[in-house]
Amino acid sequence: MDDLPSRNKHHALRIYTDGGSRGNPGNAATAFIIEDTEGSILEKNSEYIGITTNNVAEYTALINALKKATKYGKAEVFCFSDSEFMLDQLTGKDKVRKKHIAELFLKVKKMERAFPKVVYSHLRRENPKIKRVDKLVNEELDKIKKKF
Repeated sequence: MDDLPSRNKHHALRIYTDGGSRGNPGNAATAFIIEDTEGSILEKNSEYIGITTNNVAEYTALINALKKATKYGKAEVFCFSDSEFMLDQLTGKDKVRKKHIAELFLKVKKMERAFPKVVYSHLRRENPKIKRVDKLVNEELDKIKKKF
């Protein structure tokens, strides 16, 4: 049976995340899209997460995406975000200074162990993929606005 191809057809995943807060802290939401290497959407999610900061929302979006990505097996993961704050910390370019962010940072680092490789890259807000997740975040925040 060793000659059978791998059951994991998703050898690499691309994850696009965004988080936002209106008020900072204020109403916050997260969104992510997980794609295969051909650009097909495997997962898409957005949700309201309560009152928090933009930075917490950015980390929460990544955590939610990584959690969902584990169902695709041992894939290499390429994560894209417009949050230089989060990416600079995750790549070691900047230190984590606040306790509540450190807890989220450590959670991400622990989740990385589920994958053979995790790469973080910055994309500008103008990038079409980042625009898509940003739109999902804003749709969630608009729903909250209408409730009040």
